[in-house]
Amino acid sequence: MAENTEQEVNQETHHNYSEDILKIIRSNLPEDEIRDKLDEYHENDIADVLPQLTKEERIHLLEILGADRIAEVMEYVDNADDYLKELDDARAADILAGMESDEAVDLLKECGPDYADRVLSKMPPETGAQLRRMAAYDEDVIGSRMTTNFVSVYMHMSVPEAMKSVIAQAADHDNIAEIFVVDERKNYRGEIDLKDLIIARKDTSLEDITVTAFPSVYADEKIADCLSSIQDYGEEAIPVLSRKNTILGAVTAADLAEVVDDEMSDDYAKLGGLSEEEDLNEPVMVSVKKRLPWLILLCVLGILVSTVVSLFETVVVTLPVIMAFQSMILDMSGNVGTQSLAVTIRVLMDENLSHKEKNKFIRKEMTTGFINGLITGLFAFVFVGVYLMLLKKMPAGQSFLISLCIGSSLLVAMVISSGVGTSVPMFFKKIGVDPAVASGPLITTITDLVGVVCFYGLAWILLIETFHLG
Repeated sequence: MAENTEQEVNQETHHNYSEDILKIIRSNLPEDEIRDKLDEYHENDIADVLPQLTKEERIHLLEILGADRIAEVMEYVDNADDYLKELDDARAADILAGMESDEAVDLLKECGPDYADRVLSKMPPETGAQLRRMAAYDEDVIGSRMTTNFVSVYMHMSVPEAMKSVIAQAADHDNIAEIFVVDERKNYRGEIDLKDLIIARKDTSLEDITVTAFPSVYADEKIADCLSSIQDYGEEAIPVLSRKNTILGAVTAADLAEVVDDEMSDDYAKLGGLSEEEDLNEPVMVSVKKRLPWLILLCVLGILVSTVVSLFETVVVTLPVIMAFQSMILDMSGNVGTQSLAVTIRVLMDENLSHKEKNKFIRKEMTTGFINGLITGLFAFVFVGVYLMLLKKMPAGQSFLISLCIGSSLLVAMVISSGVGTSVPMFFKKIGVDPAVASGPLITTITDLVGVVCFYGLAWILLIETFHLG
């Protein structure tokens, strides 16, 4: 009985509202009653039903809910540009003007430049100019992710005047947890917490409750360069400034979460050997174009690895048994290199790393590789030696000489691969290339080359030249 009750609660908690919303929209109720009923539902739930509506129903829904509510809905819609283009330019302009400015800019970019110019011309001049300025920022700078949804007050205001100004601005801007303070020239001076303003006495000077050292970023700063420092503060909103110190916008916690998600998706794509993240519905040839350049590069490197193997043909002919352990060496060196790569990319998010700290980090990774290589090398020495002696019926001395070579190769390959996985992304970062470009497949191929040279080189020196096995 208790289990049934719990299931009923879970079903109610995860209720799908799409059917309810569709019934309301398609009912014969008066428009004001439909509007009142839909006000009970979240914009995300309404966005979910848009694909199930006809074009006529979507346009009618706009007439019922109004541009401001539809603007909130559109922020949750996938492929929102398709629905926006169903409307005339004036209606589309009203919706975009009601959206968060950064969301509106992203949507306009998806619609294309010609459409964007038409719609922007239908907006109030100030709004259109504002969106044009934001759209002019490159995708990789903070300015492209800022919103104009923030509240500001003048430093010379009294507490009652500041409260009155905040209340007036709150009608259009709901990000009021942080209130930004500017001087007469509209230069940024600091931040006031809403709670501090509410509890301040009437005769308190705003300067006394303003945090002048509150964090800020410049609109033309690279996202990757300041992302970690923004995250460290954990504020609801951080002001975005021009180089003249005037407030242009703000980066909110929601913006920041989206930026982090995009950066992680982009890095994940690059770690997988893709030029950029793929979309589920993108055409096959677009996916091919993203993957092919990396695959060609990796193919060339693979040919290089095969060429190096062919140089050790004498070793393979003399001791064919060691071929069985090649994949183990290559896999282990590749795994170590990829682990070091992942850790290094995370560390490189800190732009304040000194040269000394980077060298210390490389030494740490190589030391880690050495200890792991020593342990796995000893394990391989014992296991492979016993395996060759018992199952391959080889003499004990020869078995453990070969296993010694394999264990030593593991140790050397894992140490070098740790260094490669750490130093390659650091080198890329130094020359101005995204370190995530040092992708998993690229590092793996390089460490394959390292493993091949270590394995067959040691086999030739130790087993053939020194102990004359074969």
